[in-house]
Amino acid sequence: MSSHRSSAPRLRAAVVGASGYAGGETLRLLAAHPAIEVATVTAHSSAGRRLSEVAPHLDLGEDLVLAETTPENLAGHDVVVLALPHGQSGEISARLRESDPDALVLDLGADHRLESAQDWSDYYAGEHAGTWTYGMPELPLADGSRQRDLLASAREIAVPGCNASAVTFSLTPLVRAGLVDHRALSVVLPVGYSGAGRTAKQHLLFSEAAGGAAPYGVGGTHRHIPEILQNLRRAGGPDDARLTFTPVLVPMSRGILAVATAPVAEGIGTEDLLAALESDWGAEHFIRVLEPGAFPSTQQVTGANTVRIGATVDRRSGQATVIAAIDNLVKGTAGAAVQSMNIALGLPEQAGLTRTALAP
Repeated sequence: MSSHRSSAPRLRAAVVGASGYAGGETLRLLAAHPAIEVATVTAHSSAGRRLSEVAPHLDLGEDLVLAETTPENLAGHDVVVLALPHGQSGEISARLRESDPDALVLDLGADHRLESAQDWSDYYAGEHAGTWTYGMPELPLADGSRQRDLLASAREIAVPGCNASAVTFSLTPLVRAGLVDHRALSVVLPVGYSGAGRTAKQHLLFSEAAGGAAPYGVGGTHRHIPEILQNLRRAGGPDDARLTFTPVLVPMSRGILAVATAPVAEGIGTEDLLAALESDWGAEHFIRVLEPGAFPSTQQVTGANTVRIGATVDRRSGQATVIAAIDNLVKGTAGAAVQSMNIALGLPEQAGLTRTALAP
């Protein structure tokens, strides 16, 4: 009997929090990965149920039962993906490391993204779990290398926040090149409701959300702000960057459209913005810098591990506008995890991922 899969043994993966949106999207991508076999799925309130009950759209070839999240159930895997709310990954990863020090562990939550314990305390509270290798392969670093160089030897990876990813891709090249006033960065970011997770809450009900738009994290309180500023610093930007960042929930399931503005330096035009974006992102497989006058929409990236970016200068106001679109569950979460995982495992970076979106 013939098979479309390679005869080489595949690596065993476990996904923690498999019944949530981020965990489910990770499973969707891994189901098509040529080198990975999902062997274990775990959950909390859904433990004991079959995956087909909580995520009938997924086909892993076997209808796995969701197990309890324990170090014993996670032991013996090559890859463990933690898709948990912030504050929960630190403890389980520390316990896992005691029993299984060689596994590659990817944290889709916020626990290990920040380098500063003070930033963690200011924005999340509680004890800082430490800093893991950041899972944004494309990020340029101040020394001329890229973050993927660090991922190649990583065994613990902190996957970026979805909003932080969209803003980082929008602003990093312009700040690095000194084209905009880094002390006056502003982003309004429409985002789909899946970014709020799958937990039932009143303000996430269809009858509450449909037909409206609701801001949150207003006034410098959003938890991705220190992550974005950290990215700008690591990329060689100034230490004193200031960011006003306002996400807005809009009635769509998926997608982020980051609309970033900042004053431009004297004499800077659209062509300068696009040149800077092209310089940093032009060679990247999953980032597309658009032609002058073209701007992305979220529909163009749904289901794809793609960033699409357009930019212009308003000469009357002296403001740059950069617009980036990503799928918050793919390039914003699970796709970034798989891309980083591939690098850490020595697999082709594009394995299991696509740049082609779903339409209509």
